Amino acid sequence: MDHRDVIVIGASAGGIETLQQLVKSLPAGFPASVFVTVHFPETGSSVLPRILTRAGALAAVHATDGESIVHERIYVARPDFHLLPGPDGIRCVRGPRENGNRPAIDPMFRSAAVSFGPRVIAVVLSGNLDDGTSGAAAVKRNGGIVVAQDPDDALFPSMPQSVIDHVQVDYIVPIRLLGRTLCELVAQPLIESAKTPESDDVMEKKYSEADLGAIEQPDAHPGKLSSFGCPDCGGVLWEINDGDFVRFRCRVGHAWTTDALLEKQSDSFDDALWTALRALEESAALSRQIAQRHRMRGATSVADRFDAQAESAEARAVVIRSSLLRARGPRETRDSEETPAVRAS
Repeated sequence: MDHRDVIVIGASAGGIETLQQLVKSLPAGFPASVFVTVHFPETGSSVLPRILTRAGALAAVHATDGESIVHERIYVARPDFHLLPGPDGIRCVRGPRENGNRPAIDPMFRSAAVSFGPRVIAVVLSGNLDDGTSGAAAVKRNGGIVVAQDPDDALFPSMPQSVIDHVQVDYIVPIRLLGRTLCELVAQPLIESAKTPESDDVMEKKYSEADLGAIEQPDAHPGKLSSFGCPDCGGVLWEINDGDFVRFRCRVGHAWTTDALLEKQSDSFDDALWTALRALEESAALSRQIAQRHRMRGATSVADRFDAQAESAEARAVVIRSSLLRARGPRETRDSEETPAVRAS
């Protein structure tokens, strides 16, 4: 009889330490394949497979495009590549970024959901913002199990809390119990049968794969047109609703949740302020220089006019500099109203 044998794990800030604790509790001979995506800088290098191999009994490797999937193995996403498990093996694709990340968690979750249906267990660990929420919803829609780390147990609770808030999570567990929970789930016979994947999930999987033949179809875009532009490419964003969870995707496939879009827009606003500050200070300096030249030639009235322009620019620059030097307030994270149980209702 079939059983759940595809485990996809997403983590971000605080995730390395959490993953080490988890793999310590997974036994040799673990009858499942484990896929891990952690946010890494695209130009960086990752030693995570080495860290996880040393931490537990299972071998961890960087996933390779076209590689066959086997049990008792941990596959780790490479920097700058989405990790997409599928029925024909592993795809490692430089597809469009999601929430500004590549690799991102949601593409891995969606690919597993569409490819393996109820055989999938999705796990969301410590991290900021909400990557993993829409992918976890896809896993749930296609018959899989969703597990979230207890936010009170996470170094950075935003990611697991977002999943708990927006997805019908099956289990909420502290990291010390997560390995045992996964072993129990993998050991259970799979009663649910696979069903035809949701068409929108299939389409979004094609976005992650950069499947141009599908993306360029006239009616390919899920959701409805919004009034917002994509921070990555400037194209119009389509608004997609996963229940009460709102997210966006552009024509070429860049995807954003509302939290990530707000964060990116805040960064863009910050950059614009620095640009404005530089322009004002350069304008003031140039006006002072011109004023000095006119005053040396005796053109006092003209010099006074340029001095006034410099003072105006300097005053505006002071306001912008003051705004820039004030630290942003910490992002609010929603706390659970009560301590989650090991199994969610």
